[in-house]
Amino acid sequence: MRAARFWPALALCAATLFTGFAAAAGKHPDLSGFWNLSRGKPVIDAQLAAKLAPNTVVLDDVGPIEFGILQFGGLKLKPATLARAKAWNIKDDMTVANACRVPSIIYAMQGPFPIEIFQGTELTVIRLEYFDMTRVIFTDGRKHLPADGPHTKTGDSIAHWEGDMLVVETTHLKESTITNNGLDHSRNVKVIERFKLSADRKQLLSTQEFEDPEVLDNRGARFVSWDRGVEGDHVHAYDCDPSFAENYAN
Repeated sequence: MRAARFWPALALCAATLFTGFAAAAGKHPDLSGFWNLSRGKPVIDAQLAAKLAPNTVVLDDVGPIEFGILQFGGLKLKPATLARAKAWNIKDDMTVANACRVPSIIYAMQGPFPIEIFQGTELTVIRLEYFDMTRVIFTDGRKHLPADGPHTKTGDSIAHWEGDMLVVETTHLKESTITNNGLDHSRNVKVIERFKLSADRKQLLSTQEFEDPEVLDNRGARFVSWDRGVEGDHVHAYDCDPSFAENYAN
């Protein structure tokens, strides 16, 4: 009897969810699809650039580019933050214990790996190939979690539409990497992302803007752009194997 009632309810729930995904494209630009990080410099979209807040520095480290030791792209570090960065040693990261440590979305979203987007009316899902991460972004009008809510590497993402731009605010992120050279954000960091399609709909354009007064004296931002991939393609398993760090052992 229980099973007879459970499966129809489950089927109805699934049908409602996928109907929501299908209907989303009619009201707003449909960002759904498979996207590869653009090669070379990301697109600097004027509409997105105009939305950046004052006192924001744009980082030039998207994709495979990494800053060198004590290079932070113009970010102004608090004294305690700078001291931690000076004490950082890359060998500490290249250990079996740390080699597969999952970053937060601040570092992951600009990494050189594809993403896949499923856009609905109540929520949008972004799957990252990098570290097999999955983001759930709510567009149903809810508020953020309370201050003592759980903190994760994907955080709590609430979004709304401003014209043709999806604006995503993320809080409740666990401490993790900003730049891969010893600069980490705190659990109080806040991230604003804006996503839009290019005029020909062949590129997904975005900005990632973050502020963390506990760690930084200014704000940071990145421009990130993706090229539309082959229809029907999907992200693949990342399957990080920590044993590769043994190749870097002394």
